[in-house]
Amino acid sequence: MEKTTTDKFDQPDHMFVPKHMLLSEEEENELLVKYNISKKQLPCILVTDPAIKRLNPKIGDIIKIIRNSQTSPNSPYYRVVISGK
Repeated sequence: MEKTTTDKFDQPDHMFVPKHMLLSEEEENELLVKYNISKKQLPCILVTDPAIKRLNPKIGDIIKIIRNSQTSPNSPYYRVVISGK
């Protein structure tokens, strides 16, 4: 089947896009207590980011990103969702 210009690329399923997960409220609290930080101290990700669109995040939610690296097979990174306005 030949692709047309109207076909959309599904970015979250691409092999180079790391896995993104929405943390539950309990997981958020555990993360913040474990590292003794607040949400304001986390890096940000826009609510419009294509990688998290499927998660239907709300402003203030925390996203866990699992990346593979040469030194660690599963490295977690955390981002707080912002509006970008």
